[in-house]
Parts: sequence; C-alpha cells; structure tokens
Amino acid sequence: MLRSMFSGVSGLRTHQNKMDVIGNNIANVNTAGFKSARATFMDSIYQSISNSSAGNTLYGGSNPSQLGYGSQLASVDVNFTASSYEPTGYGTDCMISGNGFFLVGQKIPTLGAGGDINTSGIVNDTDDATDVAEGSQANQLTLTRVGKFTIDGDGYLVDANKNVVYGFIQTDGALAVGDATWTPNTTQLVPLRVPVDDNGTEEINYNDTLEPINLTGISIDENGVVSGTADDGRIIKFGQVALANVPNPNALENQGNSYYKAVNNTGLVGAYEPGKGTTSILATNGLEMSNVDLATEFSNMITTQRGFQACSKMITVSDEMLQELVNMKR
Repeated sequence: MLRSMFSGVSGLRTHQNKMDVIGNNIANVNTAGFKSARATFMDSIYQSISNSSAGNTLYGGSNPSQLGYGSQLASVDVNFTASSYEPTGYGTDCMISGNGFFLVGQKIPTLGAGGDINTSGIVNDTDDATDVAEGSQANQLTLTRVGKFTIDGDGYLVDANKNVVYGFIQTDGALAVGDATWTPNTTQLVPLRVPVDDNGTEEINYNDTLEPINLTGISIDENGVVSGTADDGRIIKFGQVALANVPNPNALENQGNSYYKAVNNTGLVGAYEPGKGTTSILATNGLEMSNVDLATEFSNMITTQRGFQACSKMITVSDEMLQELVNMKR
C-alpha cells in the first residue's frame, strides 16, 4: 500500500476533529460564559529509509531520509480569556471581570455546621491527612464562569443546575445590618443561604426545617457580598460569593453544563474574596457572554474544509495509482 493513502486517512481524521471543535464553538456562540476551544495538529510517525552517518577520511557525511505517515491531533486548548458583559437586570446575576471561577456543588452537610470546608487547597490539595479527609468532600465542588444565580425555596443561592453557591459568612457568624462593616471568615467555605428565623433570632442556619426570613431585592455587589431588604426596611448582608483561583486553567477538565473540574496539573486551587488572590471583582446585574469569535471560526472552517478536501484528493490519487499498478497485468 502507498504511504500517501495512510497519510491522507490520518489527515481526514485530524481535520474532522478540528471541524468538531469549530462546530461546538459556533453552536455555543450565545451560551453564557462559554469558552471557545482550538484544535492543533502535529506530524505523525516516520519511517527511516536511511540513517545519517558521519564523515570519514575518504567520504563526507550523509543526512537521514525519512517518510512520514501524516498528522495527528496534538491538543484541544480552551481559551479562558474574559468576554463581554451582557446586562440582564437581575440582581443575583454576576460576571467575573477577569480571572477566577465560581464554586458550586452539593450542600455537603457532613463537615460541621453549614458543611464548611477549609479554603486551603480547597479543590485539589491532598498534602496531609486533614486535607485528604476534607478533599473527599471538597472535590464535589465544581468550577463555573456562569454567574446566573437565584434563591431557591429553602433560601439557598443556587445556579441553574440546582447546585448551591459557596462563599463566606462573617467571622462570628453574625449578620451585617445596614452600614455595618462586612468582615468575612475567609478560612471556611459554606453554602450561601438567606438567614432563617430560629425562635425569633435571625441567624445563618443550615437546618432545612427552618424557614428563611423574607428578604426582597436580593442582589450581589462587585465584591460578591449578597444582601437583601427585610420587611422592616433593614439591609441585611448574609454572605459573600467566593472565587477560585486556578493557576493553570487550561488543565481544567470540562464537565459539561458550563462546569469545570480541577484535576492534575492545575496547580493549587484556593478560594478568595473577589478581587483578591489574583481573582477579579464582579460585574453585577449581568452575565458573561461567550468568547467565540465568529469571524475566526468561519475562517478556520474554510481552511479546515480545504485541508479535508486535499486529504480526500490524496486518497483518490493514491487509489488511481494503485489501479494503474493492478492494470499492468491484463
């Protein structure tokens, strides 16, 4: 068989993979928080026809002769560049202006009051026994760039997939009312929830049998502080959305539903207040748009299509050459 035919087949496969990536990008051009991807190629294996040799006292040296077997997919990289702001008018919608990810997951009630988790290596640090014990729970948290949040019937701040949003409460667990200074406990992550009425006492409580107090106009400010207005007109601050800092976001594993999972090679992922730990502040009352550039995608589509056609032509020509070889015997 001609090597060119195998090269053509490998080229078809790699160009099809690239077209799959382009198709997914275009399909998500209006998906909030979507990050576009790109496919890159590399050459495949080589067969040596002759090896290189050094010169001697009589003859000069020779260079190697090698025949290649086409291309293969090198990588599919995600572009985590922040995109544009799309105003929505919803007070609990927010966008990360630059670096960072929201932390969402299950309520995790097994780690003490509120299911609190130590923020040191929140996602993937397992250096000691304590972190290993906490990590089994912390790894249930996932990362997302989509800040489309609402308050559910139990008072939890949740995303569109019913996962609760994690963040910080005040150091003493008390509420900040009116102009009171917000002083978060940044060593523990908890699910964010509207305060409940526990026998006439407004407090952060994760007992789901207790009803949340009535707060209206709940909103998130640029620092991630969540507040609402009580029936008597008081402004109550009850939580702060946390952002995860990921040193190497390209190592994140896409889980679908706009979620990412920290696995190997991400670096140590920790949780911070928005604007700290290399994270960015929030843009409120809106969402992050997709960073897909349609002009780039259509240009890539054209070059990918032409590359696919060229590889297909290579297979056709190789087949014609083989046909000529077969026809030598009449």
